[in-house]
Amino acid sequence: MSQGESDPSDVAESRGEAPVSPQVPSAKLDVRKSVILGVIGIAFIVLIFWKVIPQIGSYSEALESLQSMTWGALIIIGITVVIYLAVYGLAYRAAEPRLTYLQSQQVNQAAFTISNGVPAGGAVGLAVQFGMLTSFRLPPTAATAAITAVSIWSTFISLGFPIMGVLALSIVGTTDSVAWMGPLGLVILIVIVALFVSIMRSAPLAERIGALGNKVIHPLTTRFHRMKDLDVAAPIVKFRSDMYDLLRRRWLWLTAAQVGISFTQFLILFAALRGVEGWDQPGTNPLAAFGAYAVSHIMLMVPITPGGLGTMDALMIQLLVSSGTEKGAATAADLVWRATSYFPQIIIGLFALITWYRKAGQAFATRSVGAKRAEGTH
Repeated sequence: MSQGESDPSDVAESRGEAPVSPQVPSAKLDVRKSVILGVIGIAFIVLIFWKVIPQIGSYSEALESLQSMTWGALIIIGITVVIYLAVYGLAYRAAEPRLTYLQSQQVNQAAFTISNGVPAGGAVGLAVQFGMLTSFRLPPTAATAAITAVSIWSTFISLGFPIMGVLALSIVGTTDSVAWMGPLGLVILIVIVALFVSIMRSAPLAERIGALGNKVIHPLTTRFHRMKDLDVAAPIVKFRSDMYDLLRRRWLWLTAAQVGISFTQFLILFAALRGVEGWDQPGTNPLAAFGAYAVSHIMLMVPITPGGLGTMDALMIQLLVSSGTEKGAATAADLVWRATSYFPQIIIGLFALITWYRKAGQAFATRSVGAKRAEGTH
């Protein structure tokens, strides 16, 4: 558990309440599926960094650019990384204010490590997040709602940022290769948001949408035996019931937290880009840099590699170069951005997981011994 964070069981005891045993995640990793997808993902990453990026960027020029960076530029990059990591911890607190900042940070960093470091580890990641949240004295329904809210808002941002990116690139006049993403992304986002708002607006409307969904999938349920009992109406109504109060109270905080996470990650890229170009030299237009970064978010929706590793990098380098950035500077900035925003979080997330499991295991063992002793007194 993070330094300065109290054990929830100890807090419970100090208040005279019954201590809460941590929920132990029960999901199991599909090893075969994880290995297969891991091999495929690694193959794509190697292909992109070995073959694709050298065609649109330049590793040799990138090395020269990196060697020319000053200590001042490195310090600025370091500051932006610290800001990003600090903001990253706000996501779960935005959804559930009963969590402390350190608890929110611990859950989100652990989730990042699992989703970006374990192929096909989604089910395990959800189970671990649920276990962590319930060990922090959140009721199971509240834990599930928080996980769902953070996931939904993250998806909204992944769809919304490319639209803002196309707008930014259109202002600087470099949207030829990605102009189609703006209208397409806008249509998809409008449809998803409209459906989402309609479901949340009222229970009867959610029921009607569920009934319409059943009509749409009816041909499939009659054709495929395994889908004969599929019903989308009940989950939609239950989703609204579980999520309505949380989203009504916390939607603005969720939006601010997710936008803050993505924008502070852009600050790392821009600091790296200006660092390799030289802060005292004319450099890439900030709007062009933001446009390249924001549009490349679309690759987060392509589940080939974890966290868009490689795919997002290739698109971002291409857009930077098409905006007038030198190949070496674009490649170097991307490598610095990836190294400072990706790998440190993997390490932090591992530390969060290890410390939480250690505390959770100790608390679970203590409760088990206590329960056995209590039984022995009867």
